[in-house]
Formats: sequence, structure tokens, C-alpha cells
Amino acid sequence: MGGRIDCYLDIVSFYSYLAFLDLLKNRDLLKSYAIEVDFRPVLLGAINVGSGNKPPWTLPAKAHYGKYDAQRALARFPGLALSFPADLMAVSMTATPNRALHYIKRNFPPQTFHTALHHLLYTFWSPPNVNLSRPENVAKALSEVSVGFDGNSSKGTPLFTAQEVQTIMQAASSAEYKDLLKATTQEALERGAFGAPWLWVTNEAGVAEPFFGSDRFHFVYKFLGLPFQEVMLLPASSSEQTGASSAGAGGGKPKL
Repeated sequence: MGGRIDCYLDIVSFYSYLAFLDLLKNRDLLKSYAIEVDFRPVLLGAINVGSGNKPPWTLPAKAHYGKYDAQRALARFPGLALSFPADLMAVSMTATPNRALHYIKRNFPPQTFHTALHHLLYTFWSPPNVNLSRPENVAKALSEVSVGFDGNSSKGTPLFTAQEVQTIMQAASSAEYKDLLKATTQEALERGAFGAPWLWVTNEAGVAEPFFGSDRFHFVYKFLGLPFQEVMLLPASSSEQTGASSAGAGGGKPKL
């Protein structure tokens, strides 16, 4: 077995956060099958424009359904308390944190990049939902994250020194990292992206296919040839079967 999962994601995408958590949880298992996972920050707004897509909340029916879908998706991660910003559009310009992440990815070990990405996602999506479109808030978040951040707290040895945070923020405003974020976003578009998370998955034969969303991993694993457990409906237990039989034994309607 072998292959890779390129995950294109944006801080502003709720489902990108969930996909990140799923891949993070399973990274050691994936590594045992020689599956490489690579997180690639992109601009979701530019992907929407480039693909002709629109944010789901701009269609009333999707917006109404979205609250149910988000609750169901979040239930897969017990104990994770997330909330949507009061005005998501107002804080959706996440170029600065995504450029900062590209710099961190290039200049620090993978674990540092993953920890920083995790903390920025957590900071954006957990109360009080910090506005990361503001560079000063990105700098503050990076100065507060600690080594080993697990999504619950950020106490301990700082992940970055004050000088490193300053260097990261300078890089985030440079032409080099502006261009890198644009290039990564364009790469996602060329691979068919119309939203995030966008997964470009390559199997051991070198064949690649796209997958969209945070709840398609059963399809991803099947494509990669990995063993996994299918969702299946289980038969009723003996007590449930007895109860059902008793309810109908008198010929009347069962009590609901």
C-alpha cells in the first residue's frame, strides 16, 4: 500500500477544520500504510470565484439545512465546542493566516506547522471566534500557541519566540508568500476544486482522484485500498424483537 492525500483547506472553512481533525486523528494509521498527508492552505473565496460556486448561506434553503448538517458533523468529535462567528462574511478574508501558515510550513518542522494550523483553526472557530482577518490577531494567536497544543488549551512552552512571530508576520505580507498562496489556490482550481476541504488523493498506482468534504473518508480509504469498517444497519436485539412482537400480539395498534 501507499499513496498520498493532498488536503486543500482554508481557516474560514468549518468543514476544513473537521477534515483536518479527522486526518490528524488517523495520521499514524495512515503513515503505517505509507500514506502521506499534506495540508495546503488556500483561499476559499478565490476558489468560489474561480469555480463559479457561491457560499452555501447565500441560498436560503442551503442556509436552513446547514445548521442541521453542521451539528451532525460536529457530533463526530465529542467534546469539541465550536461556534460560528456572528458575521462569517465580515471575518472571511483569511489571506494573512494562510500566508503565515505557508511560511511556517516551509521553514519549520511538520509538527510545528500542524500545531500552528490546529491552533489557528481552533482560534477562529471556538468562542470568542477571534477575527483572524486582522494581522495583529494572527500575531497574537501565534504568540499564544504552545508546543503540543491539542485543541483544548494552550499552556506550556511557546511554539514560537517573539522574534519568530515577527518574522512569520513579515513573511505573510511579502510578495513571495502572497504568490505562494495564490499558486496553491490555483493548483486546487486546476484539480477541480469548487470548495473546501478539497482532497486530491493518489493511490499506490499513481492514479489520482478528487474528493470533496469532511465526510468522504470511506470513499478515500476504498480508493487507497485501505481496510476500514463500513457503516451498516444492525439487526434488532432479542429484547427489541420481543417488544415488537408483544406490541402487535393483541391485534391493536402498538403504543408509540
